[in-house]
Amino acid sequence: MKINIKRLTEDAKLPHRGTEYAAGYDLYSALPKTVVFPHSTTKVSTGIAMEIPEGYFGAIFARSGLATKQGLRPANCVGVVDADYRGEIIVALHNDTDVKQEIAAGERVAQLVIMPFLPVEFNEVENLSETVRGEGGFGSTGKQ
Repeated sequence: MKINIKRLTEDAKLPHRGTEYAAGYDLYSALPKTVVFPHSTTKVSTGIAMEIPEGYFGAIFARSGLATKQGLRPANCVGVVDADYRGEIIVALHNDTDVKQEIAAGERVAQLVIMPFLPVEFNEVENLSETVRGEGGFGSTGKQ
């Protein structure tokens, strides 16, 4: 599958996979320097826009190293880039630590995974079918 992509800034880096079997494509900061203050969220420019094919969306996930070592993750946990969106891909990066974090231009800030989705129609009903689990949730199936 080929996805059309446009650099919005001269220095913007295109998404890149770290290894042949990686599901995620690294997204890079396009700003000279970004500061993410403790327990706050900052929008990080990637300098790119793309045409995601109909029937797919772009899921923006945390980079595991950035999240575990620096406490930086997408603010909404998983960002969604819809197929009809043509604006700049921006990562809302949240700092979960008590330390100010700095992101340099060209630094990897998140990863993008292109995923299919199923469009559905919702059918309102009075009752839902019965299951063994029923309405049990939040640990109702036990720990082991």
